[in-house]
Amino acid sequence: VVIQRDTGHHVAYSTREVGQYLVVEASIGIIVIWDKKTSIFIKLAPSYKGTVCGLCGNFDHRSSNDFTTRDHMVVDSELDFGNSWKEAPTCPDVSITPDPCARNPHRLSWAEKQCSLIKSSVFGVCHSKVDPKPFYEACVHDSCSCDTGGDCECFCSAVASYAQACTKEGACVFWRTPDLCPIFCDYYNPPDECEWHYEPCGNRSFETCRTINGIHSNISVSYLEGERASGVEGRRPREGCPVELVP
Repeated sequence: VVIQRDTGHHVAYSTREVGQYLVVEASIGIIVIWDKKTSIFIKLAPSYKGTVCGLCGNFDHRSSNDFTTRDHMVVDSELDFGNSWKEAPTCPDVSITPDPCARNPHRLSWAEKQCSLIKSSVFGVCHSKVDPKPFYEACVHDSCSCDTGGDCECFCSAVASYAQACTKEGACVFWRTPDLCPIFCDYYNPPDECEWHYEPCGNRSFETCRTINGIHSNISVSYLEGERASGVEGRRPREGCPVELVP
């Protein structure tokens, strides 16, 4: 369903693929990153710090006030927080938070077993840098939700979120295996050639187009999981596009 909103001023943007992600970069300093599955991330330029509000917080780097309502009150309840930001006052308030594991109890043991990977020694190098507990709980919640198909999709996306948080803190974890959330980049290599390779933690020194269609950005997305081309990290720059080495 497409909902037509009021037409605002035109915002120039570009789209590109970074690894397995689709990145939409707008000229106003906003980047939307989608894994083409179940996860989406929004990144803002530093100039937005403390100047935004809503369900995504106010971007002041303090988690203690994330649940700030439309009336500028900091609350503890996610229901009070969410209800304050509903689009229309005629919409009824949500009164309970559904528990997918209670609704689908047959899924709970499977979800807990699978998601225990996050708390295992596989991610041991990251545990001191990024608390695994909230990611484990989110993984169990999401995995219980997938009871009508896409079981591994929800689980794999949840683990990938923790792996990405680890990568951003300098803890690269090789967690995927041929039997666990595999990615088959190498399958698409030409016969007898080795052109594409899976890169689990992105690369912080890849060549990239930093100015595309007149849009320049200093927001790095070099930590994104995906594939790389032999000799050039990330996607090759477009012809005629300035190339900048990003540290």
